[in-house]
Parts: sequence; structure tokens; C-alpha cells
Amino acid sequence: MRVSSVAIAASLAVVCMSTSLSGQRPDDQIDARSMQLLAQGKAARAAGNLDGAVDLIETAVAVDPRNRQAFITLADIADSRGLPGKAIRLYREALLLEPNDVAALRGQGEALVQKGALNQAKANLARIKTLCKGQCGDATQLAAAIAKGPPVTPPTTTAAVETKPATTAKE
Repeated sequence: MRVSSVAIAASLAVVCMSTSLSGQRPDDQIDARSMQLLAQGKAARAAGNLDGAVDLIETAVAVDPRNRQAFITLADIADSRGLPGKAIRLYREALLLEPNDVAALRGQGEALVQKGALNQAKANLARIKTLCKGQCGDATQLAAAIAKGPPVTPPTTTAAVETKPATTAKE
């Protein structure tokens, strides 16, 4: 009796695992509509239409949320717009899909440098060097960004506002 309940529980676990694994598609089977929207978005970006590109690429992600390249392209656009925090989040989404994506690691590292998180950027660089056996352009780019450091923003000065004394109605 004890053995049969354990056997039933084990068989139920195997069935659940096999159905969840068979439902997942590999990266090379991303929905063709999503890839087409991504290509249109990249073309719009190349033409300088960033808003249209973002709309198309976000639609590509909605069609197939496993489109890692769409997340990377959205992150690149966010980075070019000066939004490193949003870029970091989008690169993280891409890395959740493929933790060893060197381009996403480099992009996230560069965005981290812009935010001043040099230690995390150095961790990304170490991971890229581990993944790339030998010379790697992504590692070189990230190392250069780390060496350059975060962008220096000039301190904002408050302009002295000239105030006039209040005049009364009698004057």
C-alpha cells in the first residue's frame, strides 16, 4: 500500500514534467509573425523612426514573448534614448530566456556602467570572458566602457532669480 502511493505520486510528477517540457518550443522556433515584426521594427529604427520601431518590436514581443532578439533590440533603443534603467530591465528579460547571450550581457553591462553600477558590470564582463574562449569583441567593448566609467553629469546650478519688492496699489 505504501509503495503504490509513492508510485502514483512519481508517475504523476513524470507526466506533469513531460507535458510542460513538450509544450515549450526551442529558440529557433519563434513565431514567424514575431520575427517579421522584429524585422520591420529594425527597418523603422534604421530609418530613424524610433517610436514606430518600438511599437512594432513590442508587438513582436506580444506575439511571441520568447523572442530574445526583440528584447535586445528594445533595450538598445532604450539605451540610445538615454534610458539605462529601462535597458537593464529589457536585457534582463533577454537573459532570462538565454542566460549565456553574450550580446545581452554586454548591453546590460554597458547600461550598468551608465547607471554607475561598475561592480555588476565587471561581473558581466567576467561572465562574457568565461563564455568566450579567447578574444571576444563584446568583452573588449564592455571592458572599454568600464574603463571609461559612468558619464559625468555636470552639477546643475540654480540660476539666481531676480525678485522685485512687491509694489502696493498706492504707488
